[in-house]
Amino acid sequence: MILESVSFKYEVVEGWGKVPENLRLGGDIPGVATDSQDRVYVFNRSEHPVAVFESDGQFLGTWGENLFLGRPHGITITPDDIVWCTDDRDHTVRKFTLDGRLLQTLGRSNQPSDTGYVLNPASSLESIKRSAGPFNRPTKVAVAPGGDLYITDGYGNARVHRFNPQGELIQSWGEPGEGPGQFNLPHSAWVHTDGRVFVCDRENSRVQIFSPTGEPLDVWNIKGRPQGLIIDQDHNVFISVLLWTAGKRTLAGKVMTESVPSHISIYDLDGNLLAGWGETHYGEMDSFVSAHGECLDSKGNWYIVENGQHGLERLGIQRPDYPSLRKLARIK
Repeated sequence: MILESVSFKYEVVEGWGKVPENLRLGGDIPGVATDSQDRVYVFNRSEHPVAVFESDGQFLGTWGENLFLGRPHGITITPDDIVWCTDDRDHTVRKFTLDGRLLQTLGRSNQPSDTGYVLNPASSLESIKRSAGPFNRPTKVAVAPGGDLYITDGYGNARVHRFNPQGELIQSWGEPGEGPGQFNLPHSAWVHTDGRVFVCDRENSRVQIFSPTGEPLDVWNIKGRPQGLIIDQDHNVFISVLLWTAGKRTLAGKVMTESVPSHISIYDLDGNLLAGWGETHYGEMDSFVSAHGECLDSKGNWYIVENGQHGLERLGIQRPDYPSLRKLARIK
């Protein structure tokens, strides 16, 4: 299958990333990242949390067994091949080598910061009474050109935390709400080469853009709920978006007034839409139920992962073989 727009063309590589028959990855795959050799690291919710593949889909192995006891969420690999993984229900962010050797842990295992948050999937963000320090269900790590870390935090907080490369907290910003610099689920971030920090403010259906020190600069309103954001070397912005379903409530308690399918989109740096795909042929390769994590390799190939089984369950669909991991090979 070919996905094509005026300036972008991708071939969907069906069946990419096969694992041995005696090993099964989770049907929910929240994160994906590539290293400097274009190997692909798939962060999933199974007994084998990190699965590693060559760019052609050849399976290389797994690591992280018995390490992620909460809930795997985001994975980020730095230019010098350091792996950062967030475990949102353990309230920790961990630093690894490429082969899974633990180097550092930020946060305290199973000890959330005090925001008033109560886990209630129907409208959990409404329980957040105040912002707090690291962490209460952190979601993703973004790496600045100078090495600083920006960590979105998350399902149980409403903050972005900035750390230096050694893992020391520099500053935090954000509070619950809908105004500039406020968040309803900061779900992921990306730091552009010019230092601007792009944050997916998911349940507010927008991307907020900040200076390196947290001053609000701009807002892009998004139809749907933005989950992942990456920027390529040509300054194209790739965003993965969770669906809206008319009549349902978001985690912030807001009623969705229209239905918008989960989709993937490409924007320019001014927020102009350049391309987008996402139908409602659930189970087909041009459709998504819960487009979540994403990454690009050095050739511009686009990897997209989904919390597929959870998304299908919400839609009342049974599809055990749903392709929660996809590669879109860049053609132009």
